[in-house]
Amino acid sequence: MKRLLPLIIAALLLSSCRTQRVAVDSRMRAIVHAAVKLGFDIEEHDDHQLMIASAEWLGTPYAPGGTTKRGVDCSGLTCAIYKDVYNVQLSRRSADQLKKDCYRIRRSKLQEGDLVFFTTPGSGKKCGHVGIYLKGDRFIHASTSRGVMVSSLNESFWNKHWLCGGQSHRRKR
Repeated sequence: MKRLLPLIIAALLLSSCRTQRVAVDSRMRAIVHAAVKLGFDIEEHDDHQLMIASAEWLGTPYAPGGTTKRGVDCSGLTCAIYKDVYNVQLSRRSADQLKKDCYRIRRSKLQEGDLVFFTTPGSGKKCGHVGIYLKGDRFIHASTSRGVMVSSLNESFWNKHWLCGGQSHRRKR
């Protein structure tokens, strides 16, 4: 038995190293896959969990009131990603997310995971659309015409309808 103990310990150490390596390899594959889907590089300091979760939603069709990958609207998307990534429950409507769940920040202060709010042609000066800032002026949102997609804050439509950014009261930085 004394001779078997070192072998058992070595076997456990080697198997746990392999398990750990497989987990790391799997995570790296998920990050690379997310980068390809999102269309930009994901770096070491980026919020990997946010990027992976966002990539998983891409292409989901738009559905008013929707909250699942079968169909989602803009605030349903932000609710789902925040719950999954940050374990934070946001209000269900975009206007309520702005009013109840965040404090306003300037566009120049945006960080990964911040909410981005816009007016819409029918909302006047009020919040009508929400997305989540990813990086490099890109954000994920649920477009009524194209479903869940990544857009640039620099596009003329989003520049014209920009309202503000929002940092969640409850999300840890």
